[in-house]
Amino acid sequence: MIQIQNTIVSLEILEKEFCCDLDTCKGCCCIEGDAGAPLTHEEDAKLHELLPLLLPDMTPEARLAVEQGGVSYLDKDGELVTQIVNGRDCVFSRTDHNGWCYCLIERLHNAGKTDWKKPISCHLYPIRVKDFPARGQAEAFSALEYHRWDVCHCARKLGHKLHLPIYQFLKEPLIRRFGQEWYDELCLTAAEWRKQCNQPQ
Repeated sequence: MIQIQNTIVSLEILEKEFCCDLDTCKGCCCIEGDAGAPLTHEEDAKLHELLPLLLPDMTPEARLAVEQGGVSYLDKDGELVTQIVNGRDCVFSRTDHNGWCYCLIERLHNAGKTDWKKPISCHLYPIRVKDFPARGQAEAFSALEYHRWDVCHCARKLGHKLHLPIYQFLKEPLIRRFGQEWYDELCLTAAEWRKQCNQPQ
């Protein structure tokens, strides 16, 4: 683990390689699993705000799920996550006739209808962030870990082929979440660490 400002970062984020291979997986991370995508309370409010724009393109099952259970719910760990359909599909996902899954929130963003791209937990995957509040004299901090998922085998394979570390693949969302100064410091630390380990830059 390394410390960057008020975060603790797993070394795996510096050493493991990853690059989404959508031609192979077709975005199945939006419709696999047994819970929705983690949300902040601010993101939950944003989903409520965007819901009128999202509803027309949602499936009938997704609209019913939102009508009955809301845009989000608390998972088994008590964390706020996006609502799902059939125990797995995010209500804000759609699958086209070729089997490609896409995010309705991101499609709104790409159409210029919102400046919000999607939940940061989706944007940052395969990094998972756990926030720890201040306690006593200890300051608040965040822990970043690499989350492995079987459906992302093709992404690990492509990342290895391209020699693309996770932190470089996720440059945009990392800057979005932690800022440019934080990311620049992470890159400097990663370069020094790679020198010590004799790994390619």
